Amino acid sequence: MFRFILIVIFLLFYLVLGIPVLGVEWIIGKFNKKAKDYSCLRMVQWGFSVILWLTGVNATIIGEENVPDEPVLYIVNHRSYLDILLTYVRCQRLTGYIAKKEMLKFYLLRDWMKQLYCLFLDRDDMRQGLQIILTAIDYIKSGISICIFPEGTRNLAGEEGTLLPFHEGSFKIAEKTGCAIVPISITNSISIFEKQMPKIRKSHVIVEYGKPIYPETLSKEDRKKLGSYTAAIIQETVRKNMELV
Repeated sequence: MFRFILIVIFLLFYLVLGIPVLGVEWIIGKFNKKAKDYSCLRMVQWGFSVILWLTGVNATIIGEENVPDEPVLYIVNHRSYLDILLTYVRCQRLTGYIAKKEMLKFYLLRDWMKQLYCLFLDRDDMRQGLQIILTAIDYIKSGISICIFPEGTRNLAGEEGTLLPFHEGSFKIAEKTGCAIVPISITNSISIFEKQMPKIRKSHVIVEYGKPIYPETLSKEDRKKLGSYTAAIIQETVRKNMELV
């Protein structure tokens, strides 16, 4: 419980002290957009790194060399709120996450998310969902990677190594741009917080980056079911890494 309280205090201070910083970043962006983008990226990564340190998590990173130096579509399994932090601190390039529209209710946090090219999805509005995909395609074309948790929500009920069905629509981003899909398999992140909320427990988590998948190199049948194809890779990797935690 003590760790949880420390994280809440840190997050509140970060967001409040970040108000004038957002103003400065806005000014910087008027003169040098790239400098502003990477400044915001590194500041948020620092904040996330502090939070992960406060949780006491021991993260083993495998296969990071598989990420090509180009905009990609990250596909990640989802068991914990901490999955976002665990992956975002590793991003070398600008990367926008697709988040639930409910995040728009959190003032200041949403402002930082907008600075970082996050997109807010209304899962009940198909037309808005299509627009999100089109915007994500534009981001990829402009050099910004996209990260999606295609299960749509945290998988809290299933055993480790199980996945909720992947939404195939997410993979249109790779199909339309030809970018690589990088599967990220996260093992045991649920043990940090979700298993004993609100307590936070020191845990060993494994984050493994799979080899990039280029849709045009797959068979016609696999291209039709990119979601299932990628889910099978992530599921096999998570089950393999369960022996290491």
